[in-house]
Amino acid sequence: MSRQTGLQDCRESPVLTMVLGWYAILGCAIFAISILVADFVVPDHDWIADTISDLGAGRFEFIVDIGIYSFSASLISIALLAAHIHLGRWPWSVGVVGFAALGLIVFLVGARNEYGDADSDGVVIHIYLVYALGFLFAALPLAMARDMDRIGRGNARLLISLSVLWIISAPTFFFLPDSIDGIYERYLGLVAFVITITMASIFIRRARALQRQS
Repeated sequence: MSRQTGLQDCRESPVLTMVLGWYAILGCAIFAISILVADFVVPDHDWIADTISDLGAGRFEFIVDIGIYSFSASLISIALLAAHIHLGRWPWSVGVVGFAALGLIVFLVGARNEYGDADSDGVVIHIYLVYALGFLFAALPLAMARDMDRIGRGNARLLISLSVLWIISAPTFFFLPDSIDGIYERYLGLVAFVITITMASIFIRRARALQRQS
């Protein structure tokens, strides 16, 4: 028997792709719902002035934490999808590792419970996690955009547009007055959701195309 037989048998699983893709979308929805619920449950919370991080500290922190961990799993699902449907070039590999790291960063944001609120228990790394998150959301869609066009025309242009939107929008947050940074952070969260959902949708469409061919 040829040693190449096992290699020839390797193929994509449309079912796995569909499951991971739909979970990536679901995780974004869970995070959005958790923020809306916390906005109403947390007392004296001003959703225009107060950030999502403010919802993640205190008595009701578990509400937003559920959303954070769900979104973290969404990003890891994107990494798994990209690894499962690897299109060969090294920027795609960067995207695989980058989305896995992005999922870990989001998880750490929730797990560390550091929100710049006079936390003095050890080294406070929240701001560094935020910087890394901002960089990766800008860089990863750009790295994977060209190969995404191999799945469907127009995907590269869409991902590049979302990256440019993020690059323009994200740094502005650090220069805003405290009176409006809460609503602006929610806008950035929406852009992050759109990037994630767009990636998941591209993979789902590929899975459906493979199912029609089989």
